[in-house]
Amino acid sequence: MSDVIIEGWISTSEGATLTDYSEAYIRWLANQGRVEACKIGRDWLVNCESLLAHKEQMDMLGEQRHNPWRDELTAQERGRRKSGE
Repeated sequence: MSDVIIEGWISTSEGATLTDYSEAYIRWLANQGRVEACKIGRDWLVNCESLLAHKEQMDMLGEQRHNPWRDELTAQERGRRKSGE
């Protein structure tokens, strides 16, 4: 990867160090559009602010982050639907 990285954008390895997420998980977040990212060749660059905001949101949710019936997931059509919907 080029040594010139746009300010505010970091590699997945730097993101992994910063968040304690694995590089594979950060690439998955990027592929899913959950964090702002761009792919340059075979490497991903992740917007640092977007990644930290995602981590903060997941940390605030605590155990609720594993709840597939969360309202915001339903609104995004990502979670499970409640019976009768």
